[in-house]
Amino acid sequence: MTDRQGELAAVYDAVRPRLIRIAYAILGSHAEAEDVVADCWIRLVESDRKESVADVEAWSTVVVSRAALDTLRSARRRREEYVGPWLPEPVVTHATLDDPADRVTLDDQVSYALLVVLETLSPAERTVWVLHDLFGMPFPEVAETVGRTPAAVRQLATRARAHVAAGAPRVTVTAAQHDSAVRGFLSAALEGDMAACLAALDPDVVLTSDGGGKVSAARRPIVGADKVMRFLFGILATRVAANELTPIAVNGRLAVAAVRDGRVDSVISLTLDGDRITRVDIVRAPDKLPAP
Repeated sequence: MTDRQGELAAVYDAVRPRLIRIAYAILGSHAEAEDVVADCWIRLVESDRKESVADVEAWSTVVVSRAALDTLRSARRRREEYVGPWLPEPVVTHATLDDPADRVTLDDQVSYALLVVLETLSPAERTVWVLHDLFGMPFPEVAETVGRTPAAVRQLATRARAHVAAGAPRVTVTAAQHDSAVRGFLSAALEGDMAACLAALDPDVVLTSDGGGKVSAARRPIVGADKVMRFLFGILATRVAANELTPIAVNGRLAVAAVRDGRVDSVISLTLDGDRITRVDIVRAPDKLPAP
């Protein structure tokens, strides 16, 4: 490695976490985000050989965003043939979330609830919203990145905001409130307290299960508190003996993992609107779960 490559590597390593978050927010797949960012490094070295890249972060942000948008367009076509509902890939850690230092680090993640909402956007809308509203890139730079006029990206951002607002919780929930609700719901479920579980669910709660066609999962979303509760209790009745349910962190918020034979079998993420659970997202697709 030359001195210049070493210099580039040091700068790139510093901006890499942000590039991963941008690509992950656009794609909903952490594995694909890492691939995009790894490819960007190769392109950076090649480009710098021809002409020195003065602002590595700005250059890399544009390249990563464009590559993520292209990848998302291709992925959307593949997801149309996906078996059952497609859910974003969760970023799973085993932190307890009791340590304030852990909380600061984890809160830097793109929330899982937001990723689910972003699935309702077109690739262009999603990329524009992520770059401008989530990461603060000015509209002229967003327009250059996605190959649209500033006026066009403003229209895309307006449509994206409407979709995000329609799908996002109306009442902000603090991390402490979220954690308390998840622990309470898990405790009630394990104790078989159906009344407490039902009270915690919004009447119009939606449960989505992603098995990727490789493991058993509900092929369609389940809607309604009573149906969702019965589905969850059915899972507990058939699997709790073989699985250890344990709190984990998913994208910086408390969630639940079912661990079987030393590996994560399922990840259950809850979305709250005020004090009620409005979404239950269960990821079982093996390719989206952490390796043992």
